[in-house]
Amino acid sequence: MIIGMEDLIARTAEILVRSEMSVVSTGAGISRESGIPTFRGSDGIWNRLSPEELASREGFISNPDLVWRWYRQRLFTARDKQPNPGHIALAELERIISPLTVITQNVDNLHSRAGSSDVVELHGNIERFKCLDYEHPAEFDPEWGDEPPLCQICGSYIRPDIVWFGEPLPREEIERAFRVSSGCDAFLVIGTSGTVQPAAQLPILASGSGAVLIEINVAESAFSDRADIFLKGRSGEILPLILNKIKENK
Repeated sequence: MIIGMEDLIARTAEILVRSEMSVVSTGAGISRESGIPTFRGSDGIWNRLSPEELASREGFISNPDLVWRWYRQRLFTARDKQPNPGHIALAELERIISPLTVITQNVDNLHSRAGSSDVVELHGNIERFKCLDYEHPAEFDPEWGDEPPLCQICGSYIRPDIVWFGEPLPREEIERAFRVSSGCDAFLVIGTSGTVQPAAQLPILASGSGAVLIEINVAESAFSDRADIFLKGRSGEILPLILNKIKENK
């Protein structure tokens, strides 16, 4: 029997309402719906630019002005974009079916801007800064120009507080991500291909621990065969439908 989208949305809404702990894992797909370019895929940034040159400690040391200008432009691009209906629906879901934790691979800060309060940022945040040598935190200064500023404490370069290639993920965030994924009873995976580690382990961990696995994606991913429910389409369209169905049944 082929189950229609309306029935799948109703089933998803029922699962989330009954859930005692829900987790959402988001990838670049949800941000793409806000106009932020992805890094992988047929039109991804890494098809045109070198990760080693622009997203590594070595690349920054080799050409700090180039890397700084690129991330400064990424910051302004992220600030110019707005949370889409998917981000906003997740923030409202948190208020209705709390507890709900959002684990994201994205660094654009759109989940927090949409109103989500419990966000685990695996790869950092483009709005935060720290120094290169000692990770002293630094506040963004509108006067910063095209050259990386220097840390006022140690004098090393200021860099964006995001995870570059070859760097470990922040320990507190990755430990919490694994903890909530293993303890939830509903896990939504949204807008990711399932190829980035260790984030790709989280849906598998949740499913193996007994959670209902729900995927929202424009195309099948590495998780689709394992998913209990697969909702094909844009998260900015599907998540508001799930939210409205929950409200109808309240």
